[in-house]
Amino acid sequence: MALREWRKEQRVDWVRVKSKMLSAVAYNGEWEQLYLKFRSGDVYCYRGVPLEAYEELLTAKSKGEYAQAHILHRFPYQRVHTALYTAS
Repeated sequence: MALREWRKEQRVDWVRVKSKMLSAVAYNGEWEQLYLKFRSGDVYCYRGVPLEAYEELLTAKSKGEYAQAHILHRFPYQRVHTALYTAS
């Protein structure tokens, strides 16, 4: 599934962020799901993330440091999109 199609299905609003690690984040408050799009293009969904953690991530001086300290490997997650690279 293409990332564009996947985004439409998820019905979340993506917020671009200035970060060396992340390119965008999104949050589904109904399901407490945080989506992180990494610079590689991979997208991961973290489940059970409270709204406060999403808000703190958005206001953190370093999005990558905040994610590493408070989100990554602290909530159940799965990769929902893998960037595809092709050789030219």
